Amino acid sequence: MMPKRCLQCMMLTLMLMCRITSVQASIEVKHELGTLTLTEAPKRIVVLEYSFIDALAAIGVSPVGGADDLDPLRIIPEVRDLIDPWTSVGMRSQPSLEVIARLKPDLIIGDVDRHRVSYEDLSKIAPTILLKSRGESYEDALSSAKIIGKAVGKEQVMLARIAQHQQLMDSYRQRFKSTETIQFTTVNERGMWMHGPLSFTGSLFHSLGLKTALPDLQDSYLIQANLEVLLRVNPDWLFYVRSKPVTVLESWETNPLFKLLKISKTHQMIEVSSALWSLNRGMLAAEGIAKALDKTLNKVENTAVSLH
Repeated sequence: MMPKRCLQCMMLTLMLMCRITSVQASIEVKHELGTLTLTEAPKRIVVLEYSFIDALAAIGVSPVGGADDLDPLRIIPEVRDLIDPWTSVGMRSQPSLEVIARLKPDLIIGDVDRHRVSYEDLSKIAPTILLKSRGESYEDALSSAKIIGKAVGKEQVMLARIAQHQQLMDSYRQRFKSTETIQFTTVNERGMWMHGPLSFTGSLFHSLGLKTALPDLQDSYLIQANLEVLLRVNPDWLFYVRSKPVTVLESWETNPLFKLLKISKTHQMIEVSSALWSLNRGMLAAEGIAKALDKTLNKVENTAVSLH
């Protein structure tokens, strides 16, 4: 028979091992509103921004639900091809709490700008983390991806994917030799919004070694511009997203001032995909933008081009 003292020592050892295993299995996630501890890696994840779907897709994780503004085609093909179909939880600005609850998630990932006011309600449904997405920079997107990787129990997989991503982006940066200025904007029937160095696209341009046309815009990620402002900025290249069939560009093009723009003379004014260049804001989106820029800037054609 085993001595009582040895039995007690064995039981104590087993208890300590169980406690250590439990601690190792838990996941501590720091996010914009604090720290969340998960007892295990989540399996049923709901995401409330496109960039978070991008991050999950990059490491082969499919969310059960996503805020896709009721249109899955707003998620770029590069992301959709890597994940299973998801259940729409509605608009990013106001996702359906009822639909989210029905999905029985064990993790919700929301945007700190859009979903801060819903944080308590979301947390009642499932453990919730809020990260930067709306108005984020390219560097913010990579930081959020790291947090997401840790939250879903795939930290090392995500770090390896980010390293692969950075290697790819370095190869693009070495290819870009142009010293011409470049500007990304969104336009509709009410005006034009220029994205500056703090924006996702603007900071991505900088990371790729490209010369941005608005280097001094440091207090906001975008600025509304009229034709006079566009003329002052006067970029060599203008990449733009058209959110409406008819925009201010049509009226501007008939204005004599428009003819003074470099883009009017060189035709280096390129309409691009809203989903890729503006909405998705993640690693896969960044790779798609870099690929499109490489195609355009390194194989210049003085004709109007659409990169969708």
